[in-house]
Amino acid sequence: MSSSDKLIVRVGARQSRLSRVQVAEVLQELRAFHPHVDFEPVWLETTGDRDLSTSLRTLDKTDFFTKEIDQKQLQGEFRISIHSAKDLPDPLASGLRVVALTKGVDSSDVIVLRKDYLPVGAKIGTSSVRREQNIRDLRSDLVCADIRGTIDSRLQQLDAGIFDGVVMAEAALIRLGLTDRKRINLPGESAALQGQLAVVARANDEEMAQLFSSIDTRGRHEKSLVSGNRSDAVCSAGTF
Repeated sequence: MSSSDKLIVRVGARQSRLSRVQVAEVLQELRAFHPHVDFEPVWLETTGDRDLSTSLRTLDKTDFFTKEIDQKQLQGEFRISIHSAKDLPDPLASGLRVVALTKGVDSSDVIVLRKDYLPVGAKIGTSSVRREQNIRDLRSDLVCADIRGTIDSRLQQLDAGIFDGVVMAEAALIRLGLTDRKRINLPGESAALQGQLAVVARANDEEMAQLFSSIDTRGRHEKSLVSGNRSDAVCSAGTF
């Protein structure tokens, strides 16, 4: 097939390293059904990327991480956008709809460790009320503190000794090739749709809805859409 036969789809997404990997993951899945498709990414910085001081504890299901992408998509700058499904606002911006939820990867939360264990009174970085409760259920002596930034930034803070452990989605470590890090499973529910990716199109874009229906798991893998559904794999490195 010549390059002129390819369907080029402009895609909006956050500019972080994790987001770039996620866009590549969606393209790989889509090409299994539509090998003639290629993406033209538009990398954007959102309010959530710039504002590293606001706590995420009160921002659940807002457009903190999608606002600028939503606006440009509605203006027609790109046809689809790709997000971590758990970061989507509820409701979506008027005029947009989810056209696919991918099969995703491990939905569990883990605590990445600085040492091989968590000492008494260890300081754990997290920005989620739900994760904080799970940490306290794990061990009542653990101390929680807000942490913001990219995955790489959070790991740098961990390695610098600012934290003894940092809570992360196992999916992020898998996608970034960081599964060599010492970590333990964090018991309890994980965020709804964690590990899955959402493809968003404009509400009237039937061509994109049809194209991405090939990788949409909704209705075929209901269990993967249940909050807290966890992989059988257990991250057992280290002790606590």
